[in-house]
Formats: sequence, C-alpha cells, structure tokens
Amino acid sequence: MTESSPCKLGHLHSSKPEIQLRVCSSARRNFIQLEELNMKIINQLALACALSCAALYPAGPSVAHEIKLGNLVIHHPWIKQPPGSAAVAGAYTTIDNNGTENDTLISISIGHVSTVQIHEMQMQGDVMKMTEMAKGLLIPAGKSVELKPKSSHIMLMGIKSPFMEGEEVKGSFTFAKAGKVDVDFEVVAPGSDAPMKH
Repeated sequence: MTESSPCKLGHLHSSKPEIQLRVCSSARRNFIQLEELNMKIINQLALACALSCAALYPAGPSVAHEIKLGNLVIHHPWIKQPPGSAAVAGAYTTIDNNGTENDTLISISIGHVSTVQIHEMQMQGDVMKMTEMAKGLLIPAGKSVELKPKSSHIMLMGIKSPFMEGEEVKGSFTFAKAGKVDVDFEVVAPGSDAPMKH
C-alpha cells in the first residue's frame, strides 16, 4: 500500500473497500485497547512505587502528628530549642478530652532531661511568675487545654545533651485515669512560637 492508504496493512490488502474498512476498524480497536491496557499497567506501577516510597521514607518530624489515648488526643508535642548551652527549655502541646469525665496530666518524662514540671504563669503584683502545678494539669471533659509559650507550659530543667532543631525527642505523658502513653517531641528553632504547620 502507498502512504496515502487509509491503513498500513499491506498483507491484508483487498480490492473491496468494505473489507478493507472492516480490517482497519478492527486494527484501530485493538490499538486503543492495547493503549488502555498500557495505561492501566503504568498507573498500577506508579501507585506501587508511591506506596513503596512512603514506606521507605516516612514523613519527617515537621509533619504534624497526634497521639490518642482513650478519649484523650495529644496534638504535636514540641520543644523550643534552648539558646546556646542553656540547660532549660519549654515544651508545649494541646490536649483534647473527648470523654465525659475529667482527667489530669500528672507527670511527664523526656529523654536526657533530669526534671520535667508543668508550670502555670501567675501575676504576683506587677510581676509574672512561674509556679509548678504539683497536683498536675486538669483536662476537663469535653474541653481542650493548650500548653503554649507565655502561658501554662512544660518546663525542662537539667538538659543533659543539646537539643537540635528538627530532632525528635522521646518522652511520655502519664494521666490519672487514661494512664501512660509514649510521645515524640519535635525540636523547633529558638525563636519559634509554634512548629511549622503542614
């Protein structure tokens, strides 16, 4: 067949136009079906690759995370990197109580830290002072409690090794009713008031 022929199927050439039309239409259908099959295979391979990458390279510590313990939800615990060689730092989080009973955060432990306390900020005359909440932090039923800079917070004292920005620090929260749960604290830059949201 010449280049002007409607279908390059020289070995199936027929002098009858209707037969040639049927052959070309069938070839086009087969070609389209083959292309669709190839696209399905490509899409499946792309999905498999994406899932493999997600398993091999999980999201870094800057991705917001939450920890659930019964009716409690702990949102993205973080530590503000202490400046220089300072051995004290603040840590922060938000805790939701989705239950119908109050609970109390009674203790916190953080790796490589000698003493961890829950502090509240109180005005004494014209001076703002920090006071330890020795009986723990109340998490009322159906409420959220935020521990944040310049307010109630977690105080780290006696840091044994420097915390670096982007690092994850292991720790745990213990509640009077819900019990104990392990958490990871993200270390953020000294000048930050909150971790980067994603």
